This record gives sequence, C-alpha cells and structure tokens, in this order.
Amino acid sequence: MKVTAVEVTIVEVPQIKPIAPYRSHIRTSSTTTSAIVRVETDSGLVGWGEHNANFLPDNSGRRSTAAATEWLTGRDPLNIAAFHRDCPLETRLKSGIELALWDILGKSAGKSVAELLGGVIRPEVELAACMGIQPYERAGEIASLYVEWGYSTLKTKAGADMQEDIDMVRGVRDAVGDRLKLRIDPNRAYSPEESAELAQRLEEYNLEYLEQPLPAEPLETARWLREQTTTPIALNESVIGPDSVWDILHAGAASHILPDTHIAGGILPCVKIGHVCEAARVPCIMHCGHDLGPKTAAMLHVAGSQPSYTLANDCTYFGLEDDVLTEQLPITRGRMKVPTGPGLGIEVCPERLARYRVDC
Repeated sequence: MKVTAVEVTIVEVPQIKPIAPYRSHIRTSSTTTSAIVRVETDSGLVGWGEHNANFLPDNSGRRSTAAATEWLTGRDPLNIAAFHRDCPLETRLKSGIELALWDILGKSAGKSVAELLGGVIRPEVELAACMGIQPYERAGEIASLYVEWGYSTLKTKAGADMQEDIDMVRGVRDAVGDRLKLRIDPNRAYSPEESAELAQRLEEYNLEYLEQPLPAEPLETARWLREQTTTPIALNESVIGPDSVWDILHAGAASHILPDTHIAGGILPCVKIGHVCEAARVPCIMHCGHDLGPKTAAMLHVAGSQPSYTLANDCTYFGLEDDVLTEQLPITRGRMKVPTGPGLGIEVCPERLARYRVDC
C-alpha cells in the first residue's frame, strides 16, 4: 500500500457557552481553529487526522498540503515507526498526518487504534471539563453547571492576576465544595517566586494540581517549586517527547504529566510518554488544544488503552457549536466511550469540512 494524496484543510468552528468566550491570560477566543488532514492510498483506504492550529499567525492549508504531499506521496502508510524515524515535517503537521496513518492502519487491519495499541482497558474515558478565567460568581455558576452535567473534574485557565486566580478558585469551592476535583493552568504566567506564593495560597483549596505556572525551563525551578508547597505541580509546556519526560521525572520536577499529540508528534509518542510515566508511577493526562473530532478520538484511544492515563483528560469538545464529523462524539455524564470502529472510528463529513473551511 502506498500514499497517493494528502490534503490539509484549515477549519474554524465556533464555540458556545459556557466555553465561549474562552479567556486565558494570553488571549480570549470564541472559535476553535484546527487543521484536518486527509491521506489517501492506492488501496482506496482514506485516513483522517487533525492537529491544533489555534492562534498560529501563518496558517496555510495550501502550504501544509504541498509540504506533506511532497514528502509522503509514495510512502508506506502502515509503517508508523519508519514515519517517525524519517519524517522531517514540522511537528504539528507531522502529528496530524500520523493520526491519519493510524486511521489507515486500523482500517486495513479491521481493528480500532486502541486495539492496535494493546487493547481497551477503559471503555469509557473520564473528562475534565475546561473553563476560561472567570470572576468569582461566574466561576461558581459554571462549576455548578458542570456538576449538574455529571463531570467530576474542572480545569480552569489562570495567570492574568494572582488574586483573580484565588477568587476564581474560591468561587468554585464555595459553589460546589469538593464535588469537583480542581486544576488551574496559568500557562507559564508567573515567576518561580510568584508561582510559589500562588501554590501556597492555593493549599487550602485542595487542588488536584497546579499546571505549569512557571516557564518551561529550567526544570530545576519546577523541582524547587515542588519543595515550597503541598500543592501538586503538573507540567504541560515542558512536555514534548518521551525524552523530555525522562528529564522531568529524573529532575523530580512534576507529580503529573500532560502530553498532547500536536506537541509530541502524534499518538505513538504519547503512548511512549505513558510508558515512561507508568514505570515512574506518575499519572498522565491527555492535554486538549480545543480539539475537534479526529483529535478527540485520538485522545480517547490513547487514554482508553494506556495504563498510565488514570485521571480525567482535558476536554472542551462539549463547547463546540458543531464538528467536522458526520456524527459528533457523544458525552454522557462527563465520559466519552472509546470508538470501536476500525481506525480512529470516525468519519469526516465533506459538507461540514467545506462549511468551516478557512481559505489559506
């Protein structure tokens, strides 16, 4: 089997409340921008993938298509190990293609990606409902809504102002108590000293973890931060491939690890990261970059098949107005089922793909 064609389409899908408008300390947005990858083979099998394209200044479906076509055409889509060894493309684009190759491999074998990764050990994957930065009262309202919807875990953005972060956390706890496990993510907003102050002030609120409050490097500062507080410290922006996770764990820099396919380079690196964390007895959580259906399905296959992904995985999927799939992936009481069809177990709808396409 050989690849005969590749197409990358940039799409922009509106978000709805309570996700929209989604505010971080960096920006506020009410749309999700993703790149949808289609890989065609001479056997007639077609694979679909996705990579995050939010907030990138130079998005171009045409350029990505040209680069992917030039390198991938004529290659074996079933040899994913060789793909990772040889592929010179930018990591995000590489990850979107890799998801499509897993989709083709599964369709060729008549098995789901989770089965190919070793088998399903979690038929349903628990989700962490996400929320942008909110004032005290609104934080409590959204937290109450998520409890009503059946979620067990809430992740919020943070980092614009430390007191605002504290008030938001207090708003959640005053509204729902401990009915939601709580995580906050300042996205590297604070210095090490500010991060220590924030973590110490958050101790009384019993967070599941504080995610990446400080810069990604050096890792010694994250290790120092862990020594200053009882609040668990998670890392995301410091997490790239398996080698970076080895360095994090060797340095004692995190109690939780959050990889993402578009940063690590696809499904296989996230599986390898899970193996490293499993050996170290450190939990993994799949990160969400405001994902549409194909990337959300990839998250489900990884989290549903790998032992180290024991906690609720980040999710904003419920906050989409629509999706590019023929059918949106259902969420029931804060959980999603691992797709059981061959490959990723999803199909992209050409009409929806055209509807949300961005000409670039």
